[in-house]
Amino acid sequence: MGGFLSIMKELGVITYNVPTPAGEKKGTYMHMAKSGSLDGYYKYRVLCVKPPMFFLCVPCPPPTHTHTDVLSPLPDSYSPQYVEAAWYPWWEKQGFFKPEYRRPFVITVRGHIFMMCIPPPNVTGSLHLGHALTNSIQDCLTRWHRMRGETTLWNPGCDHAGIATQVVVEKKLMREQGVSRHDLGRERFVQEVWKWKNEKGDRIYHQLKKLGSSLDWDRVCFTMDPKLSFAVQEAFVRLHEEGVIYRSKRLVNWSCTLNSAISDIEVDKGELAGRTLLPVPGYKEKVEFGVLVSFSYRLEGSGKQCAPVECQGLTTFRPRLTHLPRLSLRRGGRRGDHPYRDHHLRGKVAFHPFCDRRLPIVFDDFVDMNFGTGAVKITPAHDHNDYEVGERHSLPFINILDENGFLINVPPPFLGMKRFEARKAVLQALKDRGQFKEIKDNPMVVPVCSRSKDIVEPLLKPQWYVDCTEMGKQAADAVRSGELRILPDHHLKTWFNWMDNIRDWCISRQLWWGHRIPAYFITVNDSSDVDGHYWVSGRSEEEAKEKAAKRFNVTMDKISLRQDEDVLDTWFSSGIFPFSIFGWPNESEDLSVFYPGTLLETGHDILFFWVARMVMMALKLTGKLPFKEVYLHAVVRDAHGRKMSKSLGNVIDPLDVITGISLEGLHAQLKDSNLDPVETEKAKQGQKSDYPGGIPECGTDALRFALCAYTSQGRDINLDVNRILGYRHFCNKLWNAVKFRAVAPCSPLRLAFSVTPLLSLLQLCSDENVMERWILSRLCAAVSLCGNGFQEYDFPAITTATYNFWLYELCDIYLESIKPVFSRTDPEGQTQADVCRQTLYTCLEVGLRLLSPIMPFVTEELFQRLPRRRPQDCPPSISVTSYPESLKEVLELLTTNLFFFFFVRLSAVHRRCYSVSGGEIQSADPDALLLPGNPPHHRGRQQHPRGLCGSHRIRQMHRPSPVEGEGVCRSEHEEFSVYVHMDACKHSWSRFAVQGLIDVEKELAKLHAKRAELEKQLEKLQERTEKSDYLEKVPAKVQEQDAEKVRGARRGELLQGCR
Repeated sequence: MGGFLSIMKELGVITYNVPTPAGEKKGTYMHMAKSGSLDGYYKYRVLCVKPPMFFLCVPCPPPTHTHTDVLSPLPDSYSPQYVEAAWYPWWEKQGFFKPEYRRPFVITVRGHIFMMCIPPPNVTGSLHLGHALTNSIQDCLTRWHRMRGETTLWNPGCDHAGIATQVVVEKKLMREQGVSRHDLGRERFVQEVWKWKNEKGDRIYHQLKKLGSSLDWDRVCFTMDPKLSFAVQEAFVRLHEEGVIYRSKRLVNWSCTLNSAISDIEVDKGELAGRTLLPVPGYKEKVEFGVLVSFSYRLEGSGKQCAPVECQGLTTFRPRLTHLPRLSLRRGGRRGDHPYRDHHLRGKVAFHPFCDRRLPIVFDDFVDMNFGTGAVKITPAHDHNDYEVGERHSLPFINILDENGFLINVPPPFLGMKRFEARKAVLQALKDRGQFKEIKDNPMVVPVCSRSKDIVEPLLKPQWYVDCTEMGKQAADAVRSGELRILPDHHLKTWFNWMDNIRDWCISRQLWWGHRIPAYFITVNDSSDVDGHYWVSGRSEEEAKEKAAKRFNVTMDKISLRQDEDVLDTWFSSGIFPFSIFGWPNESEDLSVFYPGTLLETGHDILFFWVARMVMMALKLTGKLPFKEVYLHAVVRDAHGRKMSKSLGNVIDPLDVITGISLEGLHAQLKDSNLDPVETEKAKQGQKSDYPGGIPECGTDALRFALCAYTSQGRDINLDVNRILGYRHFCNKLWNAVKFRAVAPCSPLRLAFSVTPLLSLLQLCSDENVMERWILSRLCAAVSLCGNGFQEYDFPAITTATYNFWLYELCDIYLESIKPVFSRTDPEGQTQADVCRQTLYTCLEVGLRLLSPIMPFVTEELFQRLPRRRPQDCPPSISVTSYPESLKEVLELLTTNLFFFFFVRLSAVHRRCYSVSGGEIQSADPDALLLPGNPPHHRGRQQHPRGLCGSHRIRQMHRPSPVEGEGVCRSEHEEFSVYVHMDACKHSWSRFAVQGLIDVEKELAKLHAKRAELEKQLEKLQERTEKSDYLEKVPAKVQEQDAEKVRGARRGELLQGCR
């Protein structure tokens, strides 16, 4: 069978042995699925294997967990595939995720309701770690609110993703049929897109289910569904009729490859340090960027040439074709001294080097005198900054590029050339004329289309715009007044900066897939007054005709309409998503109950592109905020802090983390990417460095727990896969804790339980049972920390509290302490054993409920294995049980005058010693010696936790003397390393035998090396921020992040672990 497993590994198939179910023949059973499979894990029984690659398997149904199944023994160890294979279909079938669960109808009066809509992923998309983080946090919050008894709705949906979907289908048609969309025509192409969507569009939904997302799938929405399309149409018409939407000719981000305008979020900013060759679609050779070219102009009325003019080699060589309609020089010095350098050029005119165009020289403060020569060309029709200069000086806007990137409005021989081919020709022509001066490196930012990887061109196009001035003010005021809360609050500065300086929003896209703009160009058959600039909007062509006829006071038969070919920006439909999913503008029960929503949770990178637009559109169209709070999580980076990039080989598919994948499998994924051979090889090296043995199988629960543990507010997430694997081991710890029964004659969990709440349980505890009181106090503390963590969106606090309770307090201390109790046969021992069983059950049951929102699969499996104290009242699933509530009075009662705080610190130091030594404890002495205090504080040996003294590696001793210094004492036993005074218990000390556990010199060397590395990082960061062009070249948000890192380092945050 080993050969069979090797073969399956080579084929990239995951195998897992499971116990033979009762009634089935013995054999090798395993769950197998190719990495990334959407259909779950299928179970097979291997009948025969014939080398090298012939084997026969009989498919069996996937494992299902019923009440009968969970009565069978737990497998020996935890396996994510076994646990996660079947619970989700059962949850969905039982309707646990619906707000109507346990309610005959949705309440019509707003009460305790939690509603959140999913940030709709692209229909073309597959999961990445950003999705995994978003959905892990959202699902944790949703499950927590559901377990609190609130009417809970997490509404799923998917975005039609205009550009991305059209590109995918166009490539598919060309690959399979050899045709373009233009060959098919618009109507047939849209049909092909719908066909693709119906076949492949649900992929993202299957992946979300794999993550355990508790969405109400009966309410799933697609932004091109009739209900949502009607809402989009209604929103456009209303805003157009009010004058909020208007048509104008302005600069847009243009992709020549897509033949469409694109939004700012679809433009990647490539930072170049200097001369760089970049690949551009449609060009065989790479194109040069990151250079600054100087050349001169000939002045009118003189044979002289003016000062050299700087020209950046950015996107095309268009500046050297138009050479600006105007030339701009910046003033120098103070306005009262020498207002402008080169003031003798005021009123002069320069000549275009390749035609007779006269180029007046203008002066403007936009140009930095210290940059280059202090004189630059201005191309208002092809640069956003130049556009504003052109507006100020009333310059003509001359366009020299068509939609495909070919040159127009230029003299021969450049007319009709491709933009980047013309660059070389113009440079050579300038050299031939003697006007070329020099070329040098220039740091710059290159705009790249994230979809097509084309260089983005600013292009003048007539488009539809949304006037955002008033709406932006309302959105800003809502946050200032406290009606809308944005967390973490350091994002407020960004919010107000955007809202207070907002620009109008271009909503036109030159695509075929999307919501076609419901606007019509009007032609009046017998009127000479129409100049071709009249547009009308309508919910239908008939309504648009009526409006047009009324406007021009003619009959409808004299009106001809032509609908705009463009579609709306995808963000427009996403902007009304919170209320369009409930049927707006029509009234419905869902709209009245679930709108406005409670919370929006998403990444901070789309704060403006989506969050702000939802707030603006909701206030404008419904008069209400779409939600009360916005929680923004950080960006996921790799373990080295680098941004996820395919070219670096550090992009991780969450399904690969869940199911595991070999290094060869990671390499194979690169073959399907669009990377060129050089980038592919670089990515392979990155994968080999980060994942030399591939990515181990971690499971969904471990991934979710890790992502939540990493989510520190305001900080990016440097995700280390090895840490996720550590949380899989944590799942195994939970498994073994519930499985614990080997030390007792009969299982403590298979007995009948009759006691009820925790307060009743306290009546069973006495001074002799300090450990029960201690573990229950730790449980109460964990409950309080988790409740506060969810309230404050402090997910690391939740994961830390649950992790510490289960691993360090329940498993490491309490379970170890009760093992000797179960071995006693005397009546007193049996009485103590009963108390232990009740306490253990309480800890397990409450502890699982604490973890359930974060780790839904393993907690469900283990919860179903626990007996019920009151089966008739117990919910069928842990996902619909009540979440533990914090009881401060109980915690105070448990912790009053107890000696156990001493042992908490004792166990903490013991764990640290154990971890430092790598788990190899070689000292023959106890790890700690407990020193009781003097009467009346000391009540004797029984005051210490049962099971710690007299067993294991802890024993009691008499108090050493004399006490030396505050908090530390030494005895006459020199081999004893250190005595620590426990201030929680005034007259007690502990002695820790660290001798032989720690190599001090080795540990100091590690700390010094770590400190040196951190100081090196700080030095690099300071060098970067002190560069002369740092403030100009680096985005403001990045500057804020860098400044915070520097401040943190200077406060010692980076070095605190090394002192």
